[in-house]
Amino acid sequence: MTTRQSSLGKIEISANAIATLVVETVLECYGVVGLAGKTKFDTWSKGLLSGDSAHHGVTVSVDDEGIVVDIYIIIEYGTRISEVARGVMSRVAYTLEEISGLPVLAVNVHVQGLRVSEPEPR
Repeated sequence: MTTRQSSLGKIEISANAIATLVVETVLECYGVVGLAGKTKFDTWSKGLLSGDSAHHGVTVSVDDEGIVVDIYIIIEYGTRISEVARGVMSRVAYTLEEISGLPVLAVNVHVQGLRVSEPEPR
């Protein structure tokens, strides 16, 4: 949790709040079809056992210097991986800086898989 002091009082931003913002931002990015765990076991266990997968696929570190985010994504087959990853990085960094007012030190994108969409019926 990071704390900022203002003339009116104290502002605290938790890592969970930032992770929620990251998840919403990532899922709106071009080419991203979902989030994944660091490993296949993480993906399976969090999805089936915990019931709470709101921040699944995102880890956030927050300190007084800024925010570091690791994002584990699944992208659409046929999209350019580098283009999707760069888009996620820039959109997440911009959103976090605008909303939290904290500097973003790093946004690390880990592509964990590709998903092939079903062709549309004719």
